[in-house]
Amino acid sequence: MTLRAPIETALVRLVPMDRKQAEALRRGELLGIQAGRGWPHADTLDGIGAALAGEDPEALPWLVVLRSDGVVIGDLGWKGTPSPDGEVEIGYGLAAGSRGRGLATHAVGALLDWLRAQPSVRRVVAQTEPDNTPSRRVLERLGFTVTGEDDDGVWYALDVTAG
Repeated sequence: MTLRAPIETALVRLVPMDRKQAEALRRGELLGIQAGRGWPHADTLDGIGAALAGEDPEALPWLVVLRSDGVVIGDLGWKGTPSPDGEVEIGYGLAAGSRGRGLATHAVGALLDWLRAQPSVRRVVAQTEPDNTPSRRVLERLGFTVTGEDDDGVWYALDVTAG
C-alpha cells in the first residue's frame, strides 16, 4: 500500500490518523482533535485497538472531517493488509448526528478511490448488520453487491479492478 495522505471530497476530508493520536484516543484523550458529538464511538475504539495490535501500521483509520468546520464526525479504513488474492475488508462509522446527509457515501467513496489506486487491492468487502439499512444503502450506492449472510451479518463485495 502507498503512503496515505489526506483525501478531499466536496463535503469531507479524510485525514490519516497517526499512532500517537490512536493511542491517545484509546486513553480517552482527543489530542487536539475537534470531535463532533458522538465521536469517537465504541466501534472507533475497537477499530483503533485492532489496528494497533496488527502488523500493518497503515491500517490505522482515517478521520472523517467535515470540510465546513473541521469537526471529526467519524472514521473509516481497512482491516489488515490485503489477502494474497488482493481482498481487503473495510469498516466505517459516523457519529449518529452526522448520518443521513450523504457524508458516509462521500467518505467511503473516497476510500474506494484510494484503494483502487493500490496495486495490491483487487476486491473490497464489507460487513454490516442486516437491519442497518443506511449502511447497506451506502454500500449499494457505491456498487457493492451482497455476497452472503452469516452470524456476523450481511457481506458485500466490490471488484475494484473493473472499469
